[in-house]
Amino acid sequence: MQLQPVDKVEFISPEDFKNNYYLPKKPLVITGLAKQWPAYNKWTWDYFKEIVGDKKVGLYNNVKSDAYTPINTADDYKTFGEYVDMIKQGPAGWRIFLFNIFDHAPQLIQDFTWPEDLMKGYVKKYPMLFTGGQTSITHMHFDIDLSHILHTQFAGRKKVLLFRHEEQHKLYRKPFEVLSLADFSNYNQGSGNPDYEKFPALKYAKGYELILEHGDTLFMPAGYWHHMEYLDSGFAMSLRALQSTLAGKAKGAWNLFGMRSIDTVMKKTYPKWWYNYKIKQINKLADEELKKNFN
Repeated sequence: MQLQPVDKVEFISPEDFKNNYYLPKKPLVITGLAKQWPAYNKWTWDYFKEIVGDKKVGLYNNVKSDAYTPINTADDYKTFGEYVDMIKQGPAGWRIFLFNIFDHAPQLIQDFTWPEDLMKGYVKKYPMLFTGGQTSITHMHFDIDLSHILHTQFAGRKKVLLFRHEEQHKLYRKPFEVLSLADFSNYNQGSGNPDYEKFPALKYAKGYELILEHGDTLFMPAGYWHHMEYLDSGFAMSLRALQSTLAGKAKGAWNLFGMRSIDTVMKKTYPKWWYNYKIKQINKLADEELKKNFN
């Protein structure tokens, strides 16, 4: 992989953001945005445990899904309070995925503001909290609705890999899915991941690498691939904004209601044939990327 750092600023004007990052679809870390919010100091594990500790949440482990894994099916369930107690005891590779804490504690909405000077189109019904214990992993994927994301880290540190959507075939994207066939777990710790012998096109994938810390807000443009590893137990909030173009909105809608439905039906009806078809397509498209780089 060919990785570079992400630009980092404390603050940025709306004009600079639009011209240099939003329109070119280039990621950016803004370190000062969240420091203006009450949430910056107010949101802690203990505070969340106090207000939603009794709510049952789905937990996800680090096992990478395969062709037969149901979409977004939890691996275990605990109350939020039990989860916090567990990850406080030490490394625990468990995440809470897409927990809409604001449904249970709507007062939290008052603790931050929507940065509408930077971009419009926020899906205000669905601010989402993402949490993970130390060593937990969010495997390489892109968000199915193709929204722009402002992802703010409130506790702990998180290591992130980012790739433009156009790098998808070098990343061995599964057809009709938002996932990569390759495993990037602990990618720079001598883990053998990613496997360049099995996935040679990965060598030519151009992307970004960064570490998010408390208060950092990552602008992740629509369609960006991302892989995240929790260096500490932590949580973050994502604010989503629909693309401004009709074509962008249409692609996101197709992914949600067309692409995903086709994949679900085929997995249930012809699982083995569908899996083999995907593998052939993945390797065919990756080989085409290899040829481009050899020529």
